[in-house]
Amino acid sequence: MKKYLWQLILLMGGISLSNLSLAQTPTDGLMMPKGDICFLLNYEYGEFDHYWEGETLRKNGTIAQVQRRTAMVMAAYGVTKRLDVYAGLPYVTTTSTTPNGGKFAGTSGIQDLTLGLKYEVLRKKGEKGEWTAFGSVTFSTPASNYLSDYQPYSLGIGAPQLAWRGLTEYELNNGFYLRAQGGYIWKGYTEAEREYYYNNGSYYTSWMDVPSSWVYEAVLGKWFANKSLRVELSYNSSRSTSGDDIRAYNAPQPTNKVDMDRVGVFAQYFFKKPKGLGLVASYSRVIDGRNAPEMAAISAGVTYQFGLFTPKN
Repeated sequence: MKKYLWQLILLMGGISLSNLSLAQTPTDGLMMPKGDICFLLNYEYGEFDHYWEGETLRKNGTIAQVQRRTAMVMAAYGVTKRLDVYAGLPYVTTTSTTPNGGKFAGTSGIQDLTLGLKYEVLRKKGEKGEWTAFGSVTFSTPASNYLSDYQPYSLGIGAPQLAWRGLTEYELNNGFYLRAQGGYIWKGYTEAEREYYYNNGSYYTSWMDVPSSWVYEAVLGKWFANKSLRVELSYNSSRSTSGDDIRAYNAPQPTNKVDMDRVGVFAQYFFKKPKGLGLVASYSRVIDGRNAPEMAAISAGVTYQFGLFTPKN
């Protein structure tokens, strides 16, 4: 059996914050009121025991099940009625369910600091519903000196990332809505603890070029209880623009070409009292991929929104 598995990191490596389908993020259809700030505390648990080596789905009996726990703190602030800013910082812990003689211990630590902007480009009300369009940009960079080439337990890909996205949403008067987005994530270089690696050729350097990617998402949602509850079903896809496949009997590495398709469900509830308090929960699963884990993840979190000041008319 192989001694290595692929990790969610190269799946989630495309901007941690912007991949979260949570409250008031750069990838949803909500905007913060001017002067309001919203804090999110979220916990996610993910696991897998199968992964795609290239396009071949394999099971690893040596490590068995790889587990990943992420605690996220995030803030969103309404600068104007049309402009929101975001910041997020996750703490990640990776472990395995099968001891392996101490050769591959799990790790934990702060992952990447992410900063984001979202701008409302268009809002048009019609007889049957309302169109909105947004543009967002997010930037992330490692917030600690973690080992990006330590697979399958690495906290992240260890490279700066810059993502551009366009989003559009149409909400019917009955509460149903459709949202679609597409974007590009540029990823820089990461430094490994070795002076040689193979990526469709020999490289005598410790710096690895992490493949950039195109990302797409489609969401079907519905508001309930006078807009106190929203529920979403989502499909998202990521396609690397370059990279190599995991080679047989070798460890994965940040240069690999990572493609994946994922489905999920998300819910958010806003309490009437105390005002500003909310709950979020989600479940997702990777259903197809290339050099990616067949990961299932569940998360839950709490949000609290309040006004920092009273905006002038």
